[in-house]
Amino acid sequence: MTLDYVTNEEVVQAARKKLSQGPWDYLVGGSESETTLRRNRQAFDRIAFRPRVLTDVSDIDTSTEFLGHKLKLPILLAPVGSLQTFHPDAAAASARAAAECGIMHVVSSVTEPGLEATAAAAPGPKVFQLYIRGDQAWVDEHLTRIKAAGYVALCITVDTAVSSRRERPMLTRYGAATGQPSARTGIANAAGVTWDTVMGYKQQIGLPLMLKGIGTAEDAQIAVDRGVDVIWVSNHGGRQLDHSLGSMDVLPEIVKVAKGKAKIVVDGGVNRGSDVLKALAMGADVVACGRMQAYGLAAAGAEGVCHVLEIMEGEMRSAMGLMGVSKLSQLNASYVTPAEPVLLSHEQSAWVNMPGGRIG
Repeated sequence: MTLDYVTNEEVVQAARKKLSQGPWDYLVGGSESETTLRRNRQAFDRIAFRPRVLTDVSDIDTSTEFLGHKLKLPILLAPVGSLQTFHPDAAAASARAAAECGIMHVVSSVTEPGLEATAAAAPGPKVFQLYIRGDQAWVDEHLTRIKAAGYVALCITVDTAVSSRRERPMLTRYGAATGQPSARTGIANAAGVTWDTVMGYKQQIGLPLMLKGIGTAEDAQIAVDRGVDVIWVSNHGGRQLDHSLGSMDVLPEIVKVAKGKAKIVVDGGVNRGSDVLKALAMGADVVACGRMQAYGLAAAGAEGVCHVLEIMEGEMRSAMGLMGVSKLSQLNASYVTPAEPVLLSHEQSAWVNMPGGRIG
């Protein structure tokens, strides 16, 4: 398939045309007033670049190393539940896109076609994200299967102790009608999970541990003290606790305690290649994309996801050259500065040419 989308806003438009209202609301919505969701984007909009000139940018390198694997781009495909909502190939399509584009796929435990089938769908490094949905025997079985399937790390999502209220799909009765984890997270047995619990899983599986959903320096410090390998700065894309700060708002305090002691991932509102560079300049090692992945998947399956990534790579290369940066390791806080946003921030405000503005 040859795709002719020239910007990712065209991919978003194509995704909207192919999705009915329920799946669309599940994809773009957040919790309650969607304040956290908007703050994720607003946090990026409040960062400006400080470019340098007269440096040699004739050879730009967007690659990085993460958990011992070389990635073509400093981007992970985030774990998104129910990817079959957007395309029948679901996580298998995302796995193929990640392999083709040279990045890492973090596979959700609540998406099809399951952990073994997704692992076998394409080569390349994959991480498995586990929601705690059963007793210890259930967990033991899954940890054994995860390691046997060849995943390179275990990700535990830690911001879903109780269900959130995702009102967009609730209003259309989408979650209740389909059984998808859309209106409420519905993750069983998560309320009793503690630091001791997740560290026990790390010891049991013998793989690097990511904790996804860290939002404060205090919890980042505990994670570092406990030997967590990857701190994932996230508020679940604004889909869990409403009225939180944006992920990029809290990234600096987490970098202050964790940089050099654990790898740092950040997600939430990453829509453009320039967003990736802002995150790395402020101390993240890689970013993760959830909604962008789903837009591409809905638009054109694996090809759509890869096309989204290729457009983001082009945006990165353009911004790096104009910033006077030829490789990612040169980025640091001197390349960014606080600034006032000029747009009303929402989940699609990274693109200003949408017909009629935000697609609803």
